[in-house]
Amino acid sequence: MQRNSSLYLRAGVLSLLIFIAATTARATKKSFIGNLNTVDTVSTTVPSNGDVNPYGVARVPRTTGSLVAGRFLISNFNNSDNSQGTGTTIVQIAADGTFSLFAQIDPTKVSCPGGIGLTTALVALRSGFVIVGSLPTSSQGTVFTGAGCLIVLDSSGNVVETFSGHNINGPWDMTAVDGGFLAALFVTNVLNGTVAAGGSVVNQGTVVRLLLFISNDGPPVLFDSTVVASGFPERTDPAALVIGPTGVAFDDDTGILYIADSLDNRIAAVPGALFRFRSGGTGFTVSQGGALNDPLGLVLAPDHHILTANGDDGNIVETNPFTGKQVAVKLVDSTGGPPPGGGALFGLIAASNGVYFVDDASNTFNLLH
Repeated sequence: MQRNSSLYLRAGVLSLLIFIAATTARATKKSFIGNLNTVDTVSTTVPSNGDVNPYGVARVPRTTGSLVAGRFLISNFNNSDNSQGTGTTIVQIAADGTFSLFAQIDPTKVSCPGGIGLTTALVALRSGFVIVGSLPTSSQGTVFTGAGCLIVLDSSGNVVETFSGHNINGPWDMTAVDGGFLAALFVTNVLNGTVAAGGSVVNQGTVVRLLLFISNDGPPVLFDSTVVASGFPERTDPAALVIGPTGVAFDDDTGILYIADSLDNRIAAVPGALFRFRSGGTGFTVSQGGALNDPLGLVLAPDHHILTANGDDGNIVETNPFTGKQVAVKLVDSTGGPPPGGGALFGLIAASNGVYFVDDASNTFNLLH
């Protein structure tokens, strides 16, 4: 028994040393976007029905049905009249600009509290299912009509299930930990108390973890819902509709969930997010202020640095999560606003060749490289 205990101790020490070495290497890593200086337009994001205001971006992991591995799915939040919270389409775009419509959701045929308005909450799973959030409005995109839902589509773009309730209230962004037959969704919610507050800030924004069972015999089954983070500031806004916790990214190596705390110009971190059974509050602060200016979209770069897209200017900001230092800032749009670049950026995704991002000001999908 002593010999086995000694082996376990040595293995534990070795694992700890490997973790420390990896962390130190990442902490000294300079920048992912520092040498990226060119922005090219890949494609328009506007489908034939005229939907605009691209929000969410997800990369297709596997070819199945209408989905092609490596291509990007993009959700549109506005309809052709530019009314917020009324967009119904998801388009599929390849890196070479090849464009197709993946799904156009009929609001009259989907059971979603309030209707359809597709948000930044968008993931594509290895099983071929695509899940998108809906935060619907009426009266030209100014009045919230319900708590919204998550809509599940098959690989051909057909709606096969909706999830509502279960702590879902204004799903704004989302990331997934995809285990094949099991998947965990982390969903930010921005309608907890915001409408009743009438524009005042309320500290009720949440992140909900939804656990799904996925089989070959039918749509995913939701079997657990847990609020893993809460207390984030949120409010309605006449220009942005609503502001609250937005982008989320999960680091598989550390088990940390990173959250864009938009109103506090802050990147938050919640440890143990995949296994915790109660809220971690607003987590701890990785970085705050500086170049962060209403951070919305949030992803991890290949080197595990955090990339955020600002809502109040046209900058993408890179933060080293191990030091909290903002190591690079890149202006990728100066045409929106005011201020310059304001309202242009939302969803983004990092790849080996650069950073793909949507531009709401031009309704395009672009690459910083």
